[in-house]
Amino acid sequence: MFDILVYLFESYIHADACPEADLLSRKLSAVGFEQEDISEALEWLTGLRRVARDIHPGIAPREGSVRIYTEDEQAQLDGRCRGFLSLLESAGVLGTAHRELIIERAMALADFNISLNRLKVIVLMVLWQQEEPIDTLMVDELLAEEDDWAYEPTIH
Repeated sequence: MFDILVYLFESYIHADACPEADLLSRKLSAVGFEQEDISEALEWLTGLRRVARDIHPGIAPREGSVRIYTEDEQAQLDGRCRGFLSLLESAGVLGTAHRELIIERAMALADFNISLNRLKVIVLMVLWQQEEPIDTLMVDELLAEEDDWAYEPTIH
């Protein structure tokens, strides 16, 4: 499913340029993606559009607010993922409404292990769907495959 999301970003400069679901499904199938993955990706994107439409500026958390993650969110988004979201927010790449969209879309993927690489794809897709300008260096960072290891200092 994540490969399809990256493919859509790379193939359609604007989210609005994507064809309707039926035509898009046929195009993705013709490119070689499996129907199950296509269905999951299209359902996830439909959910993104729905949730984005439902979040209004008055509902979104205020800028500078502190986000406390629930136990379920902590289980789905490990410390590296939460730290990455915090970094993007403090750097001004994400606003609070975008952060909440990203968390909601990550939680919608309960059947997936959300690694940092997968979270980066979710971030990319939320910004893409919202038609937010994305700096080229940020795109490179979001599309870069990281090794799934974290530095753990040795305590003596």
